[in-house]
Amino acid sequence: MTMNNDDLSHLPNIGEVLKDRLIEIGIKTATDLRKAGSENAFLALREIDPGACINELMALEGAVQNIRWHHLEEVKKQELKEFHKLVSLGKT
Repeated sequence: MTMNNDDLSHLPNIGEVLKDRLIEIGIKTATDLRKAGSENAFLALREIDPGACINELMALEGAVQNIRWHHLEEVKKQELKEFHKLVSLGKT
């Protein structure tokens, strides 16, 4: 299989398992993920896996920004934590 630069596996934080799950929800390319955004992609993942965790949300945002999630700005990490909390409480 030939990979191109739009392949999900070229993004940081996206391993085979997460890549397969993204494809399952209709996000097939890096462009698809950027268009959806990390929060929308995470909500779609939660539909197929209610146990999707904060680390996956962080990984998705890092992939959107094309950086390792550990290097996300602290403000963004806090925003994602608040979003995850709301999702977990069923308020989104």
